[in-house]
Amino acid sequence: MVVGSGPNGLAAAVHLARSGVDVQVLEAADLIGGGARSAELTLPGLVHDECSAFHPMGAGSPYLQALGLDRYGLTWRWPEIDCAHPLDDGDAGLLHRSVEVTADGLGVDGPRWRRLVGDLAVNFDDLAADLMRPIARVPRHPLKLAAFGPRALLPATVTARWLRTEKARALYGGVAAHAYYRLDRPATSAVGLMIAAAGHRYGWPVAEGGSRAITDALAAMLTDHGGKISTGVRVRSERDIPPADVVLLDLTPAAALDVLGDRVPTRVARAYRRFRHGAGAFKVDFAVEGPIPWTDPAVGRAGTVHLGGSFGDIAAAERDVTAGRMPQRPFVLLGQQYVADPTRSRDGLNPVYAYAHVPHGHAGDATDAVVAQIERFAPGFRDRILATVTAGPARLAASNPNYVGGDIVGGANSEMQVVLRPRIALDPYSIGVPGTFLCSASTPPGAGAHGMCGYNAAESALRHLRRKGADVL
Repeated sequence: MVVGSGPNGLAAAVHLARSGVDVQVLEAADLIGGGARSAELTLPGLVHDECSAFHPMGAGSPYLQALGLDRYGLTWRWPEIDCAHPLDDGDAGLLHRSVEVTADGLGVDGPRWRRLVGDLAVNFDDLAADLMRPIARVPRHPLKLAAFGPRALLPATVTARWLRTEKARALYGGVAAHAYYRLDRPATSAVGLMIAAAGHRYGWPVAEGGSRAITDALAAMLTDHGGKISTGVRVRSERDIPPADVVLLDLTPAAALDVLGDRVPTRVARAYRRFRHGAGAFKVDFAVEGPIPWTDPAVGRAGTVHLGGSFGDIAAAERDVTAGRMPQRPFVLLGQQYVADPTRSRDGLNPVYAYAHVPHGHAGDATDAVVAQIERFAPGFRDRILATVTAGPARLAASNPNYVGGDIVGGANSEMQVVLRPRIALDPYSIGVPGTFLCSASTPPGAGAHGMCGYNAAESALRHLRRKGADVL
């Protein structure tokens, strides 16, 4: 039994089903997908991603690549420019799939960008094979991991100082901000470096038709292998789960405690209660007439746009958010998925996806702050808005209980949790209850529609079944 049908729950279910296990997925909502869903949120015919939107880690996932989900309708689409970071002077840092093209656009910082991420991009597949598994495992590529480690452990603020120009520092700051944590803390370089390396290796694609295509493909493969999915089934306690040899929970640690109650060993329960959730998201979806009027036209060719200004601006905003203060100019991630996937638009109208980093559980309305950040680099944007739909932390948590306080990345990427989530253990997926495992983004390797948390947890479940003498592949 798998509780939860997000990308990790479905990935776990597929791996178990392909290994000869009878699998059923239980989903509380009426629609499957968790963070990988899409809908016409603003106007008919405009397709918006509800959470997960851009997929450098999905396209680069060792597990998803092995599944061949293109046979089930998943098609990746790439924009001409993967990511843009506009600056107040009208210029913009541009992240291309090619390291060389990116470096050429960074002037005197070009050679430093190559040295910072070039080898990581070349070696990304080997690094992912180690970094997307539990940290306690013996590394398969120790020398490459050793070359990455010193860079990854640095605070992002230190890495940024190595770059000389504001354009390069800001471009790096935008990817580093995906850590959803203050950037002056150790190990905050890790997330940004891996996302940049993944982008240079695989690009920043979107799923044609919306991120729901990832969900639909996984669900179709699961069904093909005999798995079943039941929607509208809310699991509040263990009594709501039919008898099974193994149970995987695509839930937060706190939700797993609520379900399993006193069966969880004291040491595990204590660690789960200490687990920290991170900053929140405030999401705004727009229906816009025509393209966004960016000051730098090149930004209009990018699928992802980071709106935060200089590296210093981004670091200050992330520091405020982590401390529980709403910044006047929050970091905003904006999506122009339609640049790569025109099927999401209709009759000259485009869906624009944006979210701001806000304090955990922020109850205020950040819509004006998001619009202001867009207007800062695209004057006249406000006049092109035809419809707006917002979702703050409370609404996000209501739509998906895993988004505690608006935390859409499964837990704070603090110094310890970025590598040792949800607790220190040889098997971080084991809950301590025989045959029961955690497979959500609160486990290694963390957030992203890559399915690796689910795959790794399913591997733990298969080892448990083999110890019991079950006939699995």
